[in-house]
Amino acid sequence: MALEFRSVTKEFLTRSGEVLTAVSDVSFVVNEGEFVSVVGPSGCGKSTLLSMTAGLYQPTQGEVLVSGEVVRGPNGHVGFMLQKDLLLPWRNIVSNVEFGLEARGVPAADRRRRAMAELERCHLAGFENHFPYQLSGGMRQRAALARTLAIEPEIVLLDEPFSALDAQTKLLLQNSFAGTIAESRKTTLLITHDLAEAVLMSDRILVLSERPGRVVAEIVVDLPHRDEPLRRRTMPEVSDYAGQIFRHLKLEEKAI
Repeated sequence: MALEFRSVTKEFLTRSGEVLTAVSDVSFVVNEGEFVSVVGPSGCGKSTLLSMTAGLYQPTQGEVLVSGEVVRGPNGHVGFMLQKDLLLPWRNIVSNVEFGLEARGVPAADRRRRAMAELERCHLAGFENHFPYQLSGGMRQRAALARTLAIEPEIVLLDEPFSALDAQTKLLLQNSFAGTIAESRKTTLLITHDLAEAVLMSDRILVLSERPGRVVAEIVVDLPHRDEPLRRRTMPEVSDYAGQIFRHLKLEEKAI
């Protein structure tokens, strides 16, 4: 397995001195090469799970393991991509993709080779000398994915990377990301509020409860074409899976 959460609880101390429990007793595994989505209500701790995987937070109780090793601090084995592309406006695209490699001390020639390879994979060859303001929103997100993949992470963490895009661009980018990630064979954990998106892109879906987040359902998506969400989208079973997720969410809401 690439990622494992063992009975993880995370608490935060608020400014008023109260203890806020973000997630409680969360256990799950993500196998190597698997694409897993996490869905749940706003504020249920989805992003907290990503931050603990990256080592930005430590669990209050339990353990997070990446490749069998307990995460005890910032984790160089993961690549973290947020809702915003966070490209540096004063750098051209290839220099942006090189940024993480530069921070790790990778020699200039090797940085450039790896950055150009990822730009090719993300269908941005020919745009390496452009600046972020010269690219569309979808192209900027592809550049951010190239930057994430360039550091050769064992796990890719995606925190709602399509949420700020218009509907058409979102569909095209989902398809592009899915193909690129499948080609690179990266283990991936996606946070999303879009139930259809979770079905279109995932091998498996974890459903969280209201805060404190707990895993209330685990759904295996037994459909082909995970690398081509646009093809998967035409299958009638997609709406059945989305309805199944929704029912779990509504049942949990009624139980609170």
